[in-house]
Amino acid sequence: MDEPTNEPGPRADKSMRTSTRDLGELRERMRSWLAGKVGSPVALSPLSRPSGNGMSSETLLFDASWTSAEGGHDVPCVARMAPASEAVPIFPGYDLGRQYEVMRLVRERAGVLAPRTLWYEPDPGPLGAPFFVMERLTGDVPPDVMPYTFGSWLLDASPADRERLQRSSVEILATLHETPFTAEELRPLEIPGTGGTALRRHVEDQRAYYEWAHGSMPVPVLERAFGWLEEHWPTDPGPDVLNWGDARIGNVMYRDFTPVAVLDWEMATVGPRELDISWMIFLHTFFQDITEFMELPGMPDFLRREDVCQTYHEITGYKPRDMEFYETYAALRHGIIMARVEHRQIHFGEKTMPGDPDDLVMHRALLERMLDGSHWS
Repeated sequence: MDEPTNEPGPRADKSMRTSTRDLGELRERMRSWLAGKVGSPVALSPLSRPSGNGMSSETLLFDASWTSAEGGHDVPCVARMAPASEAVPIFPGYDLGRQYEVMRLVRERAGVLAPRTLWYEPDPGPLGAPFFVMERLTGDVPPDVMPYTFGSWLLDASPADRERLQRSSVEILATLHETPFTAEELRPLEIPGTGGTALRRHVEDQRAYYEWAHGSMPVPVLERAFGWLEEHWPTDPGPDVLNWGDARIGNVMYRDFTPVAVLDWEMATVGPRELDISWMIFLHTFFQDITEFMELPGMPDFLRREDVCQTYHEITGYKPRDMEFYETYAALRHGIIMARVEHRQIHFGEKTMPGDPDDLVMHRALLERMLDGSHWS
């Protein structure tokens, strides 16, 4: 996943450490590996890392050139690799082969514009960790740092263009969810477990993630949120579909307010449609809440629940349900991630441990309003 950073409004530190690896060394190792793949000497540009979005997996940008029997090749590339253990990873595991396959699957079977995958290397030997390489496209991505609600090409867009971007983003979810994948195709993306619904397994998987990330220092507001979920559990979670998992506009590349690439599939899973729908809504709510805290107008009429759900209903015929439950669950999930990000920055000396562990959750106040019901009134 690409995570936004910091708090309160937000504490967007662009110098946040995202890797402990040397780019010069990685370049030489990548060049040698790629030459073996294409069977020809390869010229490689200097490697760089993207700014503004992203921190979970390590992302490398470069251009590769070589000559084969078919002629010259000039390929702009993106490599994603698992972070080094000493970099205090955000997640406990990084199944890059799974990401590679789900990107291929959604592109070929659903027509979703995931980047074209090029190579997957499961052996950690060449670069020090498994990685895959995909095509690099060009376009506009709504920034996380600073959030697009503070100032961006999207904030400056006309209402009609914003509406076009919003609808086309919801269409990504509708297209993905309506694609009839086979049970065999979905099985590798299901959360393992015995019994229970896909939603129940998803929540228990998040609880396990919370224990891994914060077991040594509990975060009370997150534990209260788990309890709130049990008290408000949906009577009927609805049909299970393939979820993108990190369904947010910061993971979409646009041209002329139309998607040209759908990025970051590491959280893809099987579960109710509302997991994706609520995540898209909440991530905007999160940014808008920060913006209003800073007494800026932001984009209050963008990605509102009623508009997103209405558009989704118009396209699919399915009416999303239990959205307060799912949006609160999205806030809980995001809270676990953001608190882990805070722990990581504390580890590298970029921040100090707060006196109240709830302050590790940068949207603590928003989550508390959800739990006491005032957010919905």
